Amino acid sequence: MINRIFFLMSLWLFIDLYFFQAVSTAAGGHAAAYWAYWLFDGAVAAIILFFIFSGRLAHRPRSLNYVFGLMLLSLVPKLVGSPVLLLEDVGRLLAGAFNWAGDAFSPGGGDSAGGYFPGRSRIMSMLALGVAAVPFTGIIYGVAKGRYQYTVRRIKLAFPDLPDAFNGFTITQLSDIHSGSFDNKAAVAYGVDLANRQHSDLFVFTGDLVNNEAAEMDPWIDTFSNLKAPMGQFSILGNHDYGDYIQWPDARTKAENLESLKAVHKKIGFRLLLNERITLEKDGQRINLIGVENWGKGGFAKYGDLQKAAAGLQKDSFNILLSHDPSHWEAEVLPHPEKIHLTLSGHTHGMQFGVELPGFRWSPIKYVYPQWAGVYERAGRYLYVNRGFGFLGFPGRVGILPEITVITLVKGGTVNG
Repeated sequence: MINRIFFLMSLWLFIDLYFFQAVSTAAGGHAAAYWAYWLFDGAVAAIILFFIFSGRLAHRPRSLNYVFGLMLLSLVPKLVGSPVLLLEDVGRLLAGAFNWAGDAFSPGGGDSAGGYFPGRSRIMSMLALGVAAVPFTGIIYGVAKGRYQYTVRRIKLAFPDLPDAFNGFTITQLSDIHSGSFDNKAAVAYGVDLANRQHSDLFVFTGDLVNNEAAEMDPWIDTFSNLKAPMGQFSILGNHDYGDYIQWPDARTKAENLESLKAVHKKIGFRLLLNERITLEKDGQRINLIGVENWGKGGFAKYGDLQKAAAGLQKDSFNILLSHDPSHWEAEVLPHPEKIHLTLSGHTHGMQFGVELPGFRWSPIKYVYPQWAGVYERAGRYLYVNRGFGFLGFPGRVGILPEITVITLVKGGTVNG
């Protein structure tokens, strides 16, 4: 964690120094602009270093989210605006080389005192600042409004072997609540009410109820207890639910925290599935709902046991899997000998930053997770990745809004989205 922060701060300093050229050129010598530029970044950097060296980083207080947000507010616009300066620098370099060559190869040339490279253009510097203003404005909006701008996404998925009784069956999915980051009770209550108003047959939650500690849910138990569905409310654990990312006094305290969190699931009416499956029955027909603990690629913990959870599945059964991390789908779910028709995941948050337009979708998280948001299909096996209900780290959402998913299961062979 600390190494990643220092890397990010080093990148931030490098970009700061480079982008300052645009600020100084556009400001035209006004000292107030220089002071504002460096005082803001210096104050944020000092607060981050205070968290690191005071030991408070180990407990990841909610206030750190806002400091991190200020850091991104400074860094991201400069990253976006810097290519304008880089393009100008390429032009300046070519112009300088041309000027030098013309001087060097002209009769009596080669003895110039210099001055080959043109100075930085004020127009290009203003353009760089204008480009940077777009993500700057977006980040401010994402913190002020975007993080609680709940969006209902509806999809239909068709399966030829879906039991007839479940044709039109609806599932509402939430994921990544991260209750330790919330600071607006009315907004969260609205989101929960919006999920309830979908009137789905089944409610599922796919992990990360908290950031680190079970106590984070204490102020929100009454709110999330309102989630109800006729066929029940089912949940799994995500990577943050195990308390692996903060320091505990001892292993016993950490284990007690996990047990407390399991009890919280029960208090809010969630049936927590821990590497197990249950059967949902309707009009004498059945489908299986399988829930595994967190299983993630790379350095993420692999508590999930799909073999145990899916043991005894019948060849012709219809199976839905809850698995927090979408990397589990390619690693273990697709190769599984029994067909798992639909996997529901979360985890990525869509990085809480990106662009989603009709026919175009992008977020930096796609370079880490090939399946990062929405629906994916391989040979009739589907994965849906929820963009998350809450937020973590950066206290906002830019372009990737918090999501309530409503999935309708349809009997048939037509692929829908």
